[in-house]
Amino acid sequence: MNDGTLDDTASKLAELLKHPDDLDKLPSLRSEFTRKKAAIDGQLKHGLKEQLEITQNGMTSINEGQKIVALIKEEMMKIDKLCTEAQTMIEDFPEINRMSIMQRNFAAVESVKASIDTFAQQLADLEQLLREDDEDLKNQPNLLAIHSGLTTLRDVRDSAMEQVKGSVDGASGLELIENLPLESGITLRDLFTKLDDVVEWFDEHVGQACLNLIGLVQTGNNGLVVRLALVIEEEEKKDRQTKALQDAQREFQDVASRLQNINVRQRDLRGYKKKFLQAVELSAQAQFGAVRETFDEDSDKLEKACRWFFNDLNTVKLGMQTLMPKKWKIFKTYVNIYHKLMHDFLVERLDDDSIGPVQMLAILNWVEKYYGKMKRLEVKVEDLKPHVIDERENDLVREYRNVVTRAVEEWMDRMAAADRKTFLSRAEDSLDHDADNQLHTKSLSDMWTMLREQLSVAQSSDRPDVVEGVIDAMMTALKGRQQMWEQLITEDFRKIEAAPDPTHLEGVNALQDWLVAIANDQITIIDDNPETGAVSFLTRFRTEYEPLVTPAYLVTSQSEHDNLQNGYVDLATYGMHLFASVIFATDIKPVLSEFFTPAWYGKMPGTMASITTTFEDYLKDYTSVLHPSLRDVLVEELSDALLVRYLGCAKNKNVKFRRQDPFTDKIRDDIVTVFNFFNQFGATFDLVKDKWRAVNAFENLLSADKGAGVLEAFTRLKGQYWDVQIGWLEAVLRSRDDFDRAMLSGVKAKAAELSLERGAEATVMSKVR
Repeated sequence: MNDGTLDDTASKLAELLKHPDDLDKLPSLRSEFTRKKAAIDGQLKHGLKEQLEITQNGMTSINEGQKIVALIKEEMMKIDKLCTEAQTMIEDFPEINRMSIMQRNFAAVESVKASIDTFAQQLADLEQLLREDDEDLKNQPNLLAIHSGLTTLRDVRDSAMEQVKGSVDGASGLELIENLPLESGITLRDLFTKLDDVVEWFDEHVGQACLNLIGLVQTGNNGLVVRLALVIEEEEKKDRQTKALQDAQREFQDVASRLQNINVRQRDLRGYKKKFLQAVELSAQAQFGAVRETFDEDSDKLEKACRWFFNDLNTVKLGMQTLMPKKWKIFKTYVNIYHKLMHDFLVERLDDDSIGPVQMLAILNWVEKYYGKMKRLEVKVEDLKPHVIDERENDLVREYRNVVTRAVEEWMDRMAAADRKTFLSRAEDSLDHDADNQLHTKSLSDMWTMLREQLSVAQSSDRPDVVEGVIDAMMTALKGRQQMWEQLITEDFRKIEAAPDPTHLEGVNALQDWLVAIANDQITIIDDNPETGAVSFLTRFRTEYEPLVTPAYLVTSQSEHDNLQNGYVDLATYGMHLFASVIFATDIKPVLSEFFTPAWYGKMPGTMASITTTFEDYLKDYTSVLHPSLRDVLVEELSDALLVRYLGCAKNKNVKFRRQDPFTDKIRDDIVTVFNFFNQFGATFDLVKDKWRAVNAFENLLSADKGAGVLEAFTRLKGQYWDVQIGWLEAVLRSRDDFDRAMLSGVKAKAAELSLERGAEATVMSKVR
């Protein structure tokens, strides 16, 4: 089963089963399809029966024909036997036979002599008639008379030559009769040569009429058409007789060689019917030359250039069929010749290596129009053999679609290479500012402009299957671009993370600019603003292709569209995550080591205050160039990064929580500092407070009484954060000054007892290592 059948089946099922309730229709649909299948099976059986009867009748006819041929052979053998026996039965048969031959030859010579005496005059008369027709080639009133006269003279010549060839000394007799001087002083050879010239002259008239046959019918010159048909029909009949005689002589040459007394005059096949069909083909071929030139200049004019094609066939259908012998089936003959020429022309263009996608598309669209026009001429599609482009529509669709998709892929590859180079070089002015002063990459608008242009190229095919294939390629390319940016920014951040001293690395600020620009791009691609009426790139893209595809495709492609949209959200968020990570790797990493150490207790202002000040500086610098919807994302990422690293500082060197130290008050001061900073960000602050509740669980685990208190604090922590890491828990417990192995063993045993369901989403504690 090919791809087209699968697509049709899927679309039909989508139409039938649009809603869940449609599943109730399955029994009725099954019964209906069963009934239709039974009806089709019945029709097939009936048709098969008819075909079997026809085949059997044909085989019976062949057997009967073979029997008749065998009977003819037997009769010919009997005649041969009778002739042989007659020669032995009749006394003096050789002498009688010789005298009979002499008598026949004498009579034939007299007949030939009488015809030759008037040969020259008849030939002169025919020349005069041809000259008259030369003056009126549009009508050629003497065509039949000339043909009749030439036929008579050609028969005379053939008879004379046959008589000479049948003589005892045929070669010398032929030379004698050809060089025999006549009364006018010319020889018979001269007359026969002149006859050939006149025949050639006549054939030129016939050929010109054949080449202009359509024009003769269109101008109402039916007389010449009929005369031409009569000439060709007469020649066809004689050729058929000659061919039958030649076949019989070849079939029964052993018998014919013994029937020497039967004098059958030979005649060459003249092939006027074949030449007539060749003239029809040559006339059409000449017009296809003009079609080829027009097509090469402007393939959109193919239909106009082929208007003559259907006008000719319509002329034959309406005006020529009544003027030609019915047995010729002249309309079907013209259809077959013209269809073959159309097939050869189209296939030749398709096989041309220089053919472009526009020309390929023109041929693809022409096929349906061609068959539609032939149907209007009442020509059955199944009678048009071979298929006009050898059933290469699917290949053409695939090839044209590949041309467009290759263009998309090449564009995206070139754009990706340029973006990668620009990103890695961090050159000045490598980023753009939009009207709102937000940072963007320079290739954003160019990419979507290119996609719209290629979608327009696909739309020009007027084929949903082409458009759908191109859209699939575009979605794949867009996903690939998302992956490219994610890979690039991840690799650059890892270089910073792995550096011995990230605080002195060059290009960090440029990387942060790029992270903002890339994140802005992703949001701009999907950001619709109903208030202002602004439409995002992705929404406009979908709006443009929706009318061009099938309803079934819109259903099946919805998940791909959603995945693409979610990918933009994820990449933008990931960009903000890395932005926050860069800040911690370069600006904040040195001070993180102070948390929960002796320096943490005495530092004023606190370590947390210096971190929030750094946050404030960055937000002040980047808020103006950041997309508004990303500000809250960045704030949340900063909060999450700080929280994860703050809790992770429990593993810092020299951390020890002593019962007499005010670590509880100090942790509370840190939380107050964090909340005072993030309180300015409205709704985001609620998310921050909710996530920072984990610090309370951390503080409870530190301050709880040894024994049951610790187990109770751990149980509450595990209930809130099911994915808390055991390694971090152990580090926190070991940081207590009253830690012993029994405390850790008790917590592990309690963890084994607890039966908690995994949450639908990971908590912030899953990130704390």
